[in-house]
Amino acid sequence: MTTSVKKVKNRATASVAEKLFFITNSIENNKHQVSKLRLKPSDHKIMTETCKININNTKKLNELENKQRIIDKAPFDHLKINDPSVLDDVQGREICGKCFKSRKFFCYTCYTPVIDSKYFPRVKLPIKIDIIKHRKEIEGKSTAIHAAILAPEDVTIYIYPDFPIFTPNDKVVLIFPGKNAISIDDLLSKRLNKENKSDDTTEDDYYPITRAIFIDSTWQQTKSIYKDPRLRELPCVVFSSRISQFWRHQKKSPRWYLATIEAVHTFLVELHKKTYGAIENYNIKQVNTDDEKYSGQYDNLLYIFKYMYHKIHTIYDHDQLRAYKRPLI
Repeated sequence: MTTSVKKVKNRATASVAEKLFFITNSIENNKHQVSKLRLKPSDHKIMTETCKININNTKKLNELENKQRIIDKAPFDHLKINDPSVLDDVQGREICGKCFKSRKFFCYTCYTPVIDSKYFPRVKLPIKIDIIKHRKEIEGKSTAIHAAILAPEDVTIYIYPDFPIFTPNDKVVLIFPGKNAISIDDLLSKRLNKENKSDDTTEDDYYPITRAIFIDSTWQQTKSIYKDPRLRELPCVVFSSRISQFWRHQKKSPRWYLATIEAVHTFLVELHKKTYGAIENYNIKQVNTDDEKYSGQYDNLLYIFKYMYHKIHTIYDHDQLRAYKRPLI
């Protein structure tokens, strides 16, 4: 469809969608030609309202882009992440003690550090995280390994079709935008309703989730894994996304498509914030040494991510990287 009225093949039979496309793209430059479209009163009303919505959405998008430009200048400043520049002290490469391959910092095949553990902060998580990787996902490019290195007691990586084994007491959710996916708020509401109806609630019941599964792959690969019956039976949960700082370009994906480690961090932060104070006696289940609202307890999950981000940005200009030229939404 072209923005020229003269090229609209049949103005009399043009669909509302075609007319709407024309109006949205041409109203400012071709106001004198708009009247040439044979609009029904109902069409005109729909188009007028839609144009107003489009203009409003454009303003909001511009505001979002302006705010993001500011965030992009220092994306980690608001987070409590240990200074990863100590990794610069590590010289050369080491041989992995398991696969005997040469690695820098950690082995992305065996999910273990190859340098002294003092270089990596240890993060304790409130739940177990299982990450299912697609077999064709390039190991060296995946950020899932960051979670396994920094939270080894709570994170396990599986190569599909390998799959985590659950116990009857596990409250497992799949982090995936499935058809019937619910928000963390909805999940909490269901949990609270269940507790209110039960007279024998134990401490183990206070937390709404005990395990969360993430799929680490491209979107097309993710959809193929999601077809597995073992996953389809799990409740899907979604969380409020944010704009990614991942430096690798992904075709046909906006910037709110997060890297795996970003997704894990974002989910845990939201889960913590939503849960704290919402569930009676929540502090009983706190795994952190300080029983308080969120204050950066999981931010070190982005420790390696931050280090690599800064390394990339010492070589390339942020605005020139294709990953940051993707649309925000």
